[in-house]
Parts: sequence; structure tokens; C-alpha cells
Amino acid sequence: MSAQIAFAGFHTPCAQVQPRVMIVDADRQARSMLATLLTNAGFRVTEAANGRAALTAVSVGAVDLVVLEHSLPGEDGLKLCRELRAMHDVSIVMLSNIATDMDRIVGLELGADDYLCRPCNPRELLARIRAVLRRVQLSAAQARPVDAERFRFDGWNLDLGRRQLLSPTGANVSLSGAQLTLLHALVSRPMKIVTRETLNELVTQRHAGTFGRSVDVQISRLRSRLGDNGAEPRMIKTVRFTGYVFALPVEALN
Repeated sequence: MSAQIAFAGFHTPCAQVQPRVMIVDADRQARSMLATLLTNAGFRVTEAANGRAALTAVSVGAVDLVVLEHSLPGEDGLKLCRELRAMHDVSIVMLSNIATDMDRIVGLELGADDYLCRPCNPRELLARIRAVLRRVQLSAAQARPVDAERFRFDGWNLDLGRRQLLSPTGANVSLSGAQLTLLHALVSRPMKIVTRETLNELVTQRHAGTFGRSVDVQISRLRSRLGDNGAEPRMIKTVRFTGYVFALPVEALN
């Protein structure tokens, strides 16, 4: 008996999953400067000059985090923040040139994940954006793993009871204990980010004294055993600053 594990809304176009950030600001120059900063930092950036454009983009799931200017001409940035939070699962960092303490408090109460006053240090802004995304990713990584002994993915079959991995051609592929643990951790949480810390803890708990290599090295070796191109992997993708995600559908076999 098998159960197809379905996932939606997860975009993995490349080896590293680049967070998608949208800048909402009526000031074209301010948007352009911030877009350059974020692009150079490794984010995929889109821009919106008003609330309607922002709501449209977020409604189709094209955004992970919104950098929202509080003072939008003819619009209420706080109202837009509330609408974004009520309608969509998206992170929000608000910026303002003239924010009072009360503005910041209200913004946070209405759903902003962070609130900064301009002018602010670009490095601090980047650090805060990454911190917000990291909290979201860590929360996603806490998803309970699928409770199964056997898994099928892309023609491969993993049997934990037999400690056996069979390739699509039926060949028995040898894995070390650490590699088997890593593969299980990933395929039992497909499309969910698993942090390096979580992977390291799982491996060291089960293979105390034998895990002398970093998680990254072990993942590289696991990819090699799976024939997963290290430059552009299809199965195990790197999530920048955080960990890894198994990016293909998985069947849990009972």
C-alpha cells in the first residue's frame, strides 16, 4: 500500500532555493537601490509601486517576504500589512522614514515580522530579512517526518528495515550509516527544509564517534550515490543559509 505525499507552492528552479522578496514602495529610486542590494545578496527580487500590485503578486504565491514601505501615497501601509497578513502566508518587514514608537508597535501587532526606521544600515536590513526568513524556514523544518519504513522516489526504493537502497534499475546502492540517516531525514520530510543543525544532530545521535565530516560533505557524497548532479541537483537542493530540501515527490510505502 502506498500513499502519495503531495506538495504545492514550493518552487525549486535551481540548486539553491533563492528566497523571493518583493519591495513595495512608490519611490522608484528607493525601490531600485533596495532591489540592487537584495539582488547582490542572493535574493530574487520583484517590485511593486502600490498595494494592489503587491496583493496580486502575493496572491499567486510568487513571494516569500515583502519589504513594505509604511508611507504609500494615497494608501495606508498599515492597512496593507494587515491585508497581507490576513490573506496570505508571507513574511513582512516594514520600513518607514518617520515612524514613531506607536507606529512600530501597531505595525508589529498588525502582522509585520520586523519594523525598521530609515535611514538604516544596509547590512542590518539584510540581517533582519535573513533572520525573518530563517525563523519561517526553521518552523517549516519542524514538520513531523512521515512515519514509514519504505519510500519510493523517482524510481528509487529505500527500505530502512533492510538498510537497502535500490536504484531505478534494481541495483543495490551502498550507503554509509550517516548517508542512510541523512537520506531518511530528507525523504521523510519532502519539500520541507531540514536545517544543517537538525541533520547534524540526527547523524551524531545515531553514529556517535563516527561522524567526522561536515553535513555538507556527507550530502555531497549522498548526491553522488544517487547520481544527483552536484552543480544542478534535482533531488537534494541546498537552501541558502539554512540546510537542504528533498525536492521530488515521495511515496511512503506501508
